Amino acid sequence: MGRDGETHEKTEPILVEHMMDVYVNERLTMKLVCIPQHLAELVLGRLFTEGIISSADDVDQIYICEFGKRARVILSKNKSGQSHEENEDYVAPTPTCCTGNRVLNDYFITDQPMTPVTPVPWKKQWIFDLADCFANGTPLHSQTWATHSCFLACDGELLFQCEDIGRHNALDKAIGYALRHNIDLKKCVVYSSGRIPTDMAIKAIRAGIPVLASKASPSAEAVAMAKEYHLTLICAARRDRMKLFTGNNPTE
Repeated sequence: MGRDGETHEKTEPILVEHMMDVYVNERLTMKLVCIPQHLAELVLGRLFTEGIISSADDVDQIYICEFGKRARVILSKNKSGQSHEENEDYVAPTPTCCTGNRVLNDYFITDQPMTPVTPVPWKKQWIFDLADCFANGTPLHSQTWATHSCFLACDGELLFQCEDIGRHNALDKAIGYALRHNIDLKKCVVYSSGRIPTDMAIKAIRAGIPVLASKASPSAEAVAMAKEYHLTLICAARRDRMKLFTGNNPTE
C-alpha cells in the first residue's frame, strides 16, 4: 500500500517463531523462542553465558528431539547444581529483550564473578570485512527482514555466521559454536547486527571475547561495563566507517 493510495497484493515469506524447552539434568530450566537452526549451539552458548557451565567439558550430552521442541542437557558429575538459597531455587520468569525467552530457575547458576577480558591486537580491516559479510545479506534476513545475525572470526578469518529472531540468541549460537569446535574465544572477534546494551556486553565478557563489534549502537551502561572489563567495543560498524568506544586502537 503506497502513500499515493496504490495497492498491490502479493505473497511473501514471514518468519515463524520456534519454541524450545531446555531441560538440564531433567529440570525444566529455560524456554527459548528462536529459529530452528543451530539449536545445540544455542543451548550450549546460553548455558555458558548464563553461568550454568564454565566450559564445554561441563556438559556430558546435549540431545535435541527430532522436532527441535525439547533439549535435554546432562551435566558432568562435578556440576551437581545447588540453589543459592534453600527453598528458593525458582525465580519468576523474566523475558529477555526481543525474543520472550525465559529462565525458569536458578538451580544450576553459579555466583562466579565476571573477570576482565584480555585485550588482543586487532585490525580495522577485520571489522570492515565482517561489515561486508553482514551487508551482503544472510538467507532468512534477505527473505523476511526479521532476523538478527552474528559473525564469529579469528585473525581475520570468518569461522561461523548465524541468524535468529533475537540478537541474544544469535550471539549465544556463535559462542556455542566456538565451544563445540574448541575455538579459543579469547582470540576471537564477534560482529552483531543488534544494539549493545549491558546484557550483550555481559555475554561477551563472560565468554572472554576481547573484541565485540556491532552495526548498531551501545547503551551508556554497556560502554561503562566494556571499559571496566577491558572489552574492546566497536559500534556503528559499517563498510566504510566505525566508532571505537572502548579498548585498544587497531594495529593497522
